[in-house]
Amino acid sequence: MKKFLNNTHIILIMLTASILVSCRKDPPVLDNPYAKPQLGCDTLYPILFVHGFLASGDTWAEQVMRFEKNDYCGHLLFVLDWNTLGGGDNTTLLDQYVDQVRNLTGKTKVHLVGHSAGGSLCYAYCEDPTRAAKVASYVHIGSSSQASPAGALDEVPTLCISSPDDAVAGASTITGALNVVLPGLDHLQVATAVEPFIRMYEFFTYRKPDYPLVGRVDVHTVKVSGRVVTLGENAPKNGASVRIYEVIKESGFRKRPTPDFSLTADPQGRFGPVELKAGQPYEFEVMGAPGERPIHYFREGFRQDNPCVYLRTLPPPTSLAGLLLGGLPASPNQTVLAIFTANQAVVSGRDTLWVQNTEFSTASFTPASNTVIALFLFDANNDQASDFSVPPPFNLLNQFISARDFYLTSNPPASIPLFFNRKKLNIPNYPSDTGGILVAVFE
Repeated sequence: MKKFLNNTHIILIMLTASILVSCRKDPPVLDNPYAKPQLGCDTLYPILFVHGFLASGDTWAEQVMRFEKNDYCGHLLFVLDWNTLGGGDNTTLLDQYVDQVRNLTGKTKVHLVGHSAGGSLCYAYCEDPTRAAKVASYVHIGSSSQASPAGALDEVPTLCISSPDDAVAGASTITGALNVVLPGLDHLQVATAVEPFIRMYEFFTYRKPDYPLVGRVDVHTVKVSGRVVTLGENAPKNGASVRIYEVIKESGFRKRPTPDFSLTADPQGRFGPVELKAGQPYEFEVMGAPGERPIHYFREGFRQDNPCVYLRTLPPPTSLAGLLLGGLPASPNQTVLAIFTANQAVVSGRDTLWVQNTEFSTASFTPASNTVIALFLFDANNDQASDFSVPPPFNLLNQFISARDFYLTSNPPASIPLFFNRKKLNIPNYPSDTGGILVAVFE
């Protein structure tokens, strides 16, 4: 009997509205009996990446960029966004997108990659022989252990990647598959780090990548595109306004009062591509709809073309994520800040996170067991003081998203210095009533 569900990270696996987005030498010894393909667009299969609970397609941004940098054709790289908060026939919808990828690329099969809850979805998908016949190979990342490779007859070549330091899924195995255990990686890193990329690249191409690291030193401009979606549900925000500003690195304030680019998201929430200066920090201001609070994303300088830049807006108050975030303050006297670490968790004892003169990478704030990826800071009591308590309803969560009562004044205008490991971002202290919510993104 095959097992699909394990651990709390896959309790909400149901799928509703989804969207498919094209993101754009000696063979290693692998325990795989299948023919070794030649590297080239005509012989490569497309890759379809599927994210996990509360995530979006930008889980795969680093890996998409790595594959492109190593000559895996950009038009063969796709990410699937799905509503991780419930509802719908998930396997049918995934099947529809697999067929779309096959039709778009003219290929008969796809490589399928699933992380966490997305892993359980993909593994279950392959249990039908007709669907399994569309899958050239499958990569199972940070998800539940299984008794055999993917496919009703175990016929889909399967790579299982896990880590004993993943506090959500732990070290998992699939009997009969190629199992790779990578110590030191948290639940997000097993999907985003360079080591999993190398293993996936070798598994798909039977070659070692020449350039496993993201970033280029020979470019002056980069092309950036992505999507505007609601947090958790990943519902596209048709007509959302996206304004992009160059910011002063030392302060985070805008260089000019008018945006350098003004874009409107299409019916699928897509925006761009737009050409930005390589290495230049930017602010992305997004307005989901008239009357909604703006959200400002502050990004480090882009190092190469990135087709998976996601701007999340607040979901409706009727959703689980909407209930969680609907009570964020809107005050002229305080700043509401969220810190998002895009490719790893903040783990006490391993990482360093400071906001102004306060450390948040402590055993009480960011223990390894919590896998904190998004940290909200605001004055929950509106008393212009910080007691560092976990405000409700954030106190109902124990993983991924956290919050603390931490007062950040918005008067007078000033910079908020943020330090994460060896990286630094300065952002302006916009008031949360007119300025909305600020999100500092560390790659």
